[in-house]
Amino acid sequence: MESASTPARVLVVAHRTAATAGLGDAVRRRASEGAARFTLLVPRTAHGLHRLMDPEEADELEAQAILDRALPMLSSAAGSPVDGLVGDPTPLTAIEDALNSRPFDEIIISTLPAHVSRWLRLDLPSKLSGFGLPVTTVTAAEERAAVAG
Repeated sequence: MESASTPARVLVVAHRTAATAGLGDAVRRRASEGAARFTLLVPRTAHGLHRLMDPEEADELEAQAILDRALPMLSSAAGSPVDGLVGDPTPLTAIEDALNSRPFDEIIISTLPAHVSRWLRLDLPSKLSGFGLPVTTVTAAEERAAVAG
């Protein structure tokens, strides 16, 4: 994992909750526990019929806008710059791709509240435990995600 000279590599996975206070608090808490480098992964999201017909045609611009909004807040919380990635529309595939492209030591996943979270209905946090990394799940409060503009 981490030594005194090597920061832990933390993959943060979020979409609609990427710019929420709860995720910022979780990143701040993790950063206070020891040296860490954070990467925010935002899966692209297919809308409407594209979700069923052709999820690969998901809008990368929406995911990039989420990164643009969330990275400054999360970088402030982390106390250092946070990297950003846009991933596959299927969250588990996006995470697998990220884990295969570079090493990570732990995962923080941020979801909507249980009654509306597709990720929780898919049991994504449990599936992530199969990667053998510590997984922290942050569930957004009922309040809306902090959206600029």
